[in-house]
Amino acid sequence: MSIDAIISSLGALAVVKSGYPFRGSIEEAADADALAVQMKDVDPEHGVSWPGVTRTALAGRKQPDWLKAGDVLFVSKGARFYAVCIDEPPNQAVCSPHFFHLQVAPQTPLLPAFLAWQINQPPFQRQLQQAAEGSSQLSIRRPVLESLLLSVPSLADQQRIVALADLARRERQALHQLIHNREQQLQALAEGLAHAAQAAR
Repeated sequence: MSIDAIISSLGALAVVKSGYPFRGSIEEAADADALAVQMKDVDPEHGVSWPGVTRTALAGRKQPDWLKAGDVLFVSKGARFYAVCIDEPPNQAVCSPHFFHLQVAPQTPLLPAFLAWQINQPPFQRQLQQAAEGSSQLSIRRPVLESLLLSVPSLADQQRIVALADLARRERQALHQLIHNREQQLQALAEGLAHAAQAAR
């Protein structure tokens, strides 16, 4: 399937920021007014799980780059690089240094959800794997991420692709639920057979 697209570097289309510079571990503070998104809170299939995000106090004088709906978080360290497009945070929120915080540049014909989708696809993943650095832990440096190439079709095509990707995600979730339900049914049958065998002794 051929789609007309413009080739551009990621850095020409989106502003790439580092995560909030926490010093050491992120300490939970129930009465604090900020949320800190960490690796444990993010999944490429479901995005950010806000109910589990740690509430913490932000030290230092640096003005935080608060997350907002439509921002993209890119996992820049570890065994797997991926991106998620976030929904509206329930409170003021930042991301940890394991992420790059991507914001589509103003007046740029690029949907944030399409940006996240393309980052997660094999062609862009191949670019990431070739550009990754490190021995014990792979990582992507910001200038390297900014230099990688995106293929940007029309906004109408982007919308169609995002809708198709969302449909595929819902289909996977429904299929996983069906498999889970069938496994539970089989386990119940096995337990019933075991109880019947014990009762017959």
